[in-house]
Amino acid sequence: MSSTPGPHSLTFRVMRLCRPSFQVDSPLRVDPLDLFTGEDFFDDPVAASQLPRLCPQSGSGKTGEPDLTYRNRFELHSPTDAMGLSGLLILPQAFGAIYLGETFCSYISINNSSKFEVRDVIIKAEIQTERQRLLLLDTTKSPVESIRTGGRYDFIVEHDVKELGAHTLVCTALYSDGDSERKYLPQFFKFIVANPLSVKTKVRSVKESTFLEACIENHTKSNLFMDQVEFEPAQQWSATILKADEHSSEINCQTRGIFKPPILIRAGGGIHNFLYQLRLSSAQVKVDGSNILGKFQITWRTNLGEPGRLQTQQILGSPIAHQEIELQLLDVPSLTVLERSFMVYLKLKNQTDSKRGPFEVWLSHGDPHEEKAVIVNGVQKLVLPQVEAFSSTDFELNLIATGLGVQKITGITVFDMKEKKTYDPLLDLELWSTSLQRLMFTSNNYLG
Repeated sequence: MSSTPGPHSLTFRVMRLCRPSFQVDSPLRVDPLDLFTGEDFFDDPVAASQLPRLCPQSGSGKTGEPDLTYRNRFELHSPTDAMGLSGLLILPQAFGAIYLGETFCSYISINNSSKFEVRDVIIKAEIQTERQRLLLLDTTKSPVESIRTGGRYDFIVEHDVKELGAHTLVCTALYSDGDSERKYLPQFFKFIVANPLSVKTKVRSVKESTFLEACIENHTKSNLFMDQVEFEPAQQWSATILKADEHSSEINCQTRGIFKPPILIRAGGGIHNFLYQLRLSSAQVKVDGSNILGKFQITWRTNLGEPGRLQTQQILGSPIAHQEIELQLLDVPSLTVLERSFMVYLKLKNQTDSKRGPFEVWLSHGDPHEEKAVIVNGVQKLVLPQVEAFSSTDFELNLIATGLGVQKITGITVFDMKEKKTYDPLLDLELWSTSLQRLMFTSNNYLG
């Protein structure tokens, strides 16, 4: 890649440095005449003699005559022919596509096309994007002493591509020409950086777990071999990757651990899916309303090992609203006996970074005119001691059902005696209350 030189003694020429690729040929070449003739057309000696006239550009065999019989045209002369590789390496004929996450490596040559020697050449090369300007080379402190007529000065610059869109490689030279006049030469080389892959995510919450599905799609024209696809969870989350062969035999899992097959995402739209299970950490940091789950670190290599790496933006989930003090149900009996006490086991969690409490727990009456079907057995207010930061305490409530059938436990409330603050009550609970006689009758019938 080069720009049009102006009235200067020097000219910049820019070439991209990249690894070659294999030349791939199809071992099975189909002749165009197959579209108009049968498979055995050239088996006829008369028809074969007319081949040079019919196919003047066809290749020649060992005897000088082309051999395009149906049998020989579909015959592999060497076992390596089946690979379709000729054994040749070819360089790209154009500047090629440049992708985000790659290392842009360029070979730059500054040529003296004048009839005079130039001296004290100061060369600078920098990359300009919409956001920033990065200096890649500066010879101000050690200028090139001279470049003779027809001579050149070569150098290599590298840049880790971290932005999408338009980029400009700016090459400048400040030099003294044959008349000892200082001249300034700027040249600009523009290229576009594209996105090599896309990461599409879906987030689903099931009870206390959050599942993150990520689909990686290859947008390049070459296969990508994933070195690493790692999800880095946010501080309050822990992540576990779920694999399809997780329940395979132990020997198979050990073999896969030693001989890990590469993850191949094929060129031109190939995809690969990953699934992670996220859980809130036990010592989570209180972040009210925060919905940041984490980000992906992705590294890959192309066919001949050229590396690439990307880091995604933060993956967002549903907003998480943490309560400072949370009441959780541990266990409640599904069946109770009328006017017989039973226990409800609960957990009180302090989700702040400071000690809280002491607390009072009671069963609120709600509507005073409505008769409660479940009441507290004994002291109406249970006192709990202080709870350390990010800790919890288990306790139990002694209750009695006063009605038959499906009954609701409503209004289990927590009050911070120090902060003088009442927290949201526990969600309603349902249980079945029956009489002792009915329970005994049902049991006898079952045993009988």
